[in-house]
Formats: sequence, C-alpha cells, structure tokens
Amino acid sequence: MSKIILITGASSGLGKATAEKFAAGGWDLIVTARRKEQLANVASDIEKKYGVKTLSLVFDVQDKKAVFEHLGNLPKEWQAINVLLNNAGLALGREPFDEANLEDWETMIDTNVKGLLYASKAVLPFIIAQKGHIINIGSTAGKEVYKDGNVYCATKHAVDAISKAQRIDLLPHGVKITAVHPGAVETEFSLVRFKGDATKADAVYAGYTPLKAEDIADTIWYVANTPAHVCINDLVVTCTAQGNSTTIYKG
Repeated sequence: MSKIILITGASSGLGKATAEKFAAGGWDLIVTARRKEQLANVASDIEKKYGVKTLSLVFDVQDKKAVFEHLGNLPKEWQAINVLLNNAGLALGREPFDEANLEDWETMIDTNVKGLLYASKAVLPFIIAQKGHIINIGSTAGKEVYKDGNVYCATKHAVDAISKAQRIDLLPHGVKITAVHPGAVETEFSLVRFKGDATKADAVYAGYTPLKAEDIADTIWYVANTPAHVCINDLVVTCTAQGNSTTIYKG
C-alpha cells in the first residue's frame, strides 16, 4: 500500500517540488492550494509522469471553516496520512515597523501561523492513527530577526515554537515533528513579498547561488524517511553563501 503525504501550498515552489519528489518515490499525494488551475496542472502532470494517485483540494489555509471542511472530511481511502507538510506561507512587504501595512501583517499571521495550526488540527486524528509525521516549514527568519522583517520574522518564530510544542505534546502518540528552516530559496517567495516587483525580487538572489526548491524537497524527503525510532527535530538549511538570516556573502 502506498504511503500518503498531504502538502499545503502545493501549486508552486517548495510545495510543488516536494510533491514531485515524493511522487517519484511512489507516494500518493493530497495537494492543496488556493490557485485551482495551477494546482490541477501540478496534479495532472504528476499523475502522468509518476503514475501515483493525487487528490487536489482548493482552499485558502487562512479560512478555518474551509480547512476543516476539506481536511476533516477526507474520503476514507485518503485518511491514512503518513506525513503532513505544512508548507503554505508567505512574506508580504519589507518595511520598518512604523511604516508596515496592517493588512500585510494580518495576512502573514493568518497564513503562516493560523493556517498551520488549522491544517495540523484538522488532520491530527489521521496522523495519530498512523503514528505519522508533521513537517513544518519555518525559516532562518525564525532563528534571528532581521531589519524590516518584523512580523514575518515573528510568524516564523511562532512556527519554531509551535513545532517544539507539538513535539512535546504528541510524544504519547508516537507522532514525529520536524521543523525545516530554509534560508534563501529562489522561488516566487520574493516576487510575492515585493508584490510583483521583479526587479526587487531578482536583486534578493543576485551575486550568489541560492537554494533551489528541489534542495528543500530533497531535505524533506530525507527527514520523512528516517527509521521509525529516529526523528530529526529541527533543521536549518542554507546555501553555502549564507551564514544566517542576516548574512549572505555576495562575491
């Protein structure tokens, strides 16, 4: 019987790359995202290429009702979830605290923190039944705060804390918890952060070789496939040119 991974934010970037990595390994996929057409294309391409089964669910993790309606009522054949990847998340804006946009703050908190909590809670009975694994995507921004990062950094610090709390509270159920904290990864992340300004987004990755989405997908594959008695609790992954959340050498 194939294993099942549920991936939020699977229509692009880290989520899409991870879906492809696990499909190549023979896993069936539950993929979720807001963008219906883009998600459908990802699922269709994966099914054709790897011959695995996919279930596509279109909703926004910010919407508590939608999360529980979709994830809390999965078809019976999709309930044996081995891994939940809480990947959906974003950064919006790069302004100092006094100039930052309140709506940006709320969207980041509702997606990065509340969305992760909703998804985890909705599928937890299925994860517990399988003695499964929750993998949360954090960030180096959850390890050190950087200038003009304010609330984005706060949300990723929250992911770090929630992961630690999940790990402690779910020990009696044999559930693994891993937090993966990527550094600079060249995806749509910066384009979203700068609200479509490609010049600003490209500048983030200029002068060095950043991580690729596939690098993080490889990492997630590794931590999800350790022996039953082994759990990688916390993992920070950067490119060679990055020292921490605030230091990148651009040669």
